[in-house]
Amino acid sequence: MPRKSIKKRSKNAAAKAPRRTKKDAVLTLLRRKTGATIKELAAATGWQAHSVRGFLSGTVRKKLGLKLSNIRGDNGARRYYLKAAP
Repeated sequence: MPRKSIKKRSKNAAAKAPRRTKKDAVLTLLRRKTGATIKELAAATGWQAHSVRGFLSGTVRKKLGLKLSNIRGDNGARRYYLKAAP
């Protein structure tokens, strides 16, 4: 009977730098002074616009409980940003 291959963990697995997630990328953009548009967030994550809006609503606002604000710019694009904690 043939043996199944067993994957071995790298000895340096714990020493590797933490992985940067799409969530981290979105939060970094939202923390900028100028905030970010849906297009900028979509470009950074590779998501479609409706997925970005769902993430902002479901994860940022509801799960993480962060205060998300937005303003409409001169060109009509809405910019989202995180409010600073009091």
